[in-house]
Amino acid sequence: MNIALWVVAGILAAAFLAAGLMKVAQPRPKLVASGMTYAEDFSDGAMKGIGAVEVLGALGLILPAVLDTATVLVPLAATGLFLVMVGAAVVHIRRKETFVPALVLGLLALVVAVFRFGTYAF
Repeated sequence: MNIALWVVAGILAAAFLAAGLMKVAQPRPKLVASGMTYAEDFSDGAMKGIGAVEVLGALGLILPAVLDTATVLVPLAATGLFLVMVGAAVVHIRRKETFVPALVLGLLALVVAVFRFGTYAF
């Protein structure tokens, strides 16, 4: 189970790092043009902030465990990313867009949080 949690955390970290860096690096109009139409509902600063939270969450899923320092940050990062995905799902539902990717990522983050807080803590 520990290996499965590492795999899930790695997949989540890669997904959130890529999405977060895209939000931080690209201007909001370019994000909207590339298909992230929900970005219309947020300011430039809010999109950069969401991207920064995603990048920090991605790093928090991996680095504390790899460095064996403050490993409680792993489930805390997973919990934070779960909450970000709850917010993302709400935004997509309100806009009548598909919310399945946010739901899947959120549930995976929740699994990592529950197991890393519980039986499979570091």
